[in-house]
Amino acid sequence: GVRDPLDILARHIPLTPYEVPSGTQVFDWTVPPEWNIRDAYIKDHTGRKLVDFQQSNLHVLGYSTPVHGTFSREDLLPHLITLPEQPEAIPYRTSYYNRTWGFCLPHRLAESLGPGPFEVHIDADFNDHGSLTYGECLLPGASQDEILISTHICHPSLANDNCAGLATACLLAHHLQGHTLPLSVRFLFIPGTIGAITWLARNEAHARNHIRHGIVLSCIGDPAPPVYKRSRQGNAPVDQTLAYVLNQLHPDAHRIEPFSPYGYDERQFCSPGFNLPVGLLMRSKYGEFPQYHNSLDNLDFITPAAIQQTIRILVHALHALLENRVMVNQLPNCEPQLGKRGLYSAIGGDKDRYQKQMAMLWLLNQSDGAQSLLDIAETSGIAFPILVQTARLLQEHGLLQPAHSTHPDR
Repeated sequence: GVRDPLDILARHIPLTPYEVPSGTQVFDWTVPPEWNIRDAYIKDHTGRKLVDFQQSNLHVLGYSTPVHGTFSREDLLPHLITLPEQPEAIPYRTSYYNRTWGFCLPHRLAESLGPGPFEVHIDADFNDHGSLTYGECLLPGASQDEILISTHICHPSLANDNCAGLATACLLAHHLQGHTLPLSVRFLFIPGTIGAITWLARNEAHARNHIRHGIVLSCIGDPAPPVYKRSRQGNAPVDQTLAYVLNQLHPDAHRIEPFSPYGYDERQFCSPGFNLPVGLLMRSKYGEFPQYHNSLDNLDFITPAAIQQTIRILVHALHALLENRVMVNQLPNCEPQLGKRGLYSAIGGDKDRYQKQMAMLWLLNQSDGAQSLLDIAETSGIAFPILVQTARLLQEHGLLQPAHSTHPDR
């Protein structure tokens, strides 16, 4: 279920759970009845369990209707879901809005079934008075404007898709706690698709007015090179930032892809009515790895090193999103005299002395109220953190001031 993982996350970060009643209208969708399952199995004529929900919760088609009866092989086969090309794997499948029932099992097992009869049992129910559950962790900043980090929490027993996303978001939120943040940072732990739609329906005005940047996390725990899918806007600051960070940290091993309306919850945040600047960060891309949506997506598939690497990418990206700003040179007519202000001596013993001297020249030349610090980093080749430090130094000496809009427009 969703509630147990949220309880675990709440032990580590300030997480608030929300319950949205079944039947609630959310744009063109309706929050479905709450589905609860207690047991399921297929037994052969001797009473031996061939398929057992207690052994793997992937065995049951998600949202299956309850059933108990005796079936022949011929009658049972239409309700069995397998992967012939991966005969040892159990598929992960759901049927939220089409009422039916089914079992997911290894193809080799389905092929070995005799003529029957088989006892089939799914002990489940639909609660029209239930709810959809999601969690939020809001880390307040100096501004109500915010960075959104969203990850889905609805896939059972899949390590990369998306236990790794939950762990990464939790570790990132824990890392940011206690820091002074220019922008607020909101973490969403939501059921895929309907969860994002529900959150947007409940927070429509806030989302439109305050989400400045957003990243959806999915499939980020395996060792494949990172992949970033741009937002619908195509070149929003978050898109520029992720492209820059990946080029800095993984210059020879990353992919940047254009937006497409297929994927994860970036589809909802980037729907034309919202068109929010929200991209998708992955490692192995959805649908492109053999472990996708089946039991081979287990703990052997993900690695601590890959998750640590993903967190490093996100820390660098968040630092850039939080610190990026547009500055204005206060003495734009020719270069100001830096020596008489002690600026050369201020960096005299610094190991990055040459870089910071060049950073001063680049910042003073490019800070015209149009170029952001990240723009200048890309143009100059000087590392973004050095530009941030140097911009602060120049601001302390009255040579730079923030433009009216401190952060670049989305």
